[in-house]
Amino acid sequence: MQEFLEFTLGGLSTGMIYAAIALSLVLIWRGTRVLNYSQGGMAMFSTYVALIVINRTGSYWLGFVAALAAGLALGAFLERTVVRPTLRKPPLNAVIVTIGLLIFLEGLAGIIYGGQYRSFPPAYSIRGITAGSVALGISPDGLFTAAAVLAAAGALALVFQYTSVGLRLRATAFNPDVARLLGVRIGRVLTLGWALAGLLGALAGLLVTPTTFLYPNSMDAIFVLGFTAAVIGGLDSPVGAVVGGLILGVLLSYVGGYLGSDLVEIAGLAALVAVLMLRPAGLFSSHAVRRV
Repeated sequence: MQEFLEFTLGGLSTGMIYAAIALSLVLIWRGTRVLNYSQGGMAMFSTYVALIVINRTGSYWLGFVAALAAGLALGAFLERTVVRPTLRKPPLNAVIVTIGLLIFLEGLAGIIYGGQYRSFPPAYSIRGITAGSVALGISPDGLFTAAAVLAAAGALALVFQYTSVGLRLRATAFNPDVARLLGVRIGRVLTLGWALAGLLGALAGLLVTPTTFLYPNSMDAIFVLGFTAAVIGGLDSPVGAVVGGLILGVLLSYVGGYLGSDLVEIAGLAALVAVLMLRPAGLFSSHAVRRV
């Protein structure tokens, strides 16, 4: 029973990181119908910014803020300069461009920072919490991870539901041509969506890197699992992204704990294949048809 509790709580903490990546993918997909394969590279680059600031100032929180700002700026910059010319072009163009961006960002990070593994400090202690003599399988840093992602998801939900900015984002995602006729400045809305996705990716990088080290390809595996979480929940559903991340995190924690860590990646792939076969639109997809 204690093992089950440890694996469950540890899986929920890890699942929150997958949820952050999934949320960033959902944000871009809803607005542009583009899958951003460079999301992991953007997160990695923002985390390097945080590490530089932390090393120079000695303050984790200054590095934290700097990484979020870098992710926000990088997302906006890439959308305006690289991604926007691919819109209204064949869908394969955007796929190739985002894959090219991933290769470019990882190569650039290797040139600037080198390819060696770098340790990254956690926000709080990674020592497991115990209740009496019972280990709970989660640390103060894990609790911070869960709180940070839930706060980000809650803030996005409030923005989407109760602000004019959220209304413009939803209108652009539903039908950009109609939104443009109603006076929505589509270009600015798309830039905002990419900027917010960059911020969420940076958050995921900050939260996961203390356990994986930092190097140019450090976010590749996390991106794949975040993408799996987004597919499980449904690429149109922010709530599904969070739930998909939690489901995947707990599932992989059980697999790693009971069956062995060597099977974790295979289990993640199996979960992706199963969802694509049984419910390709995701668990939280809507059956309603949108008509133009």
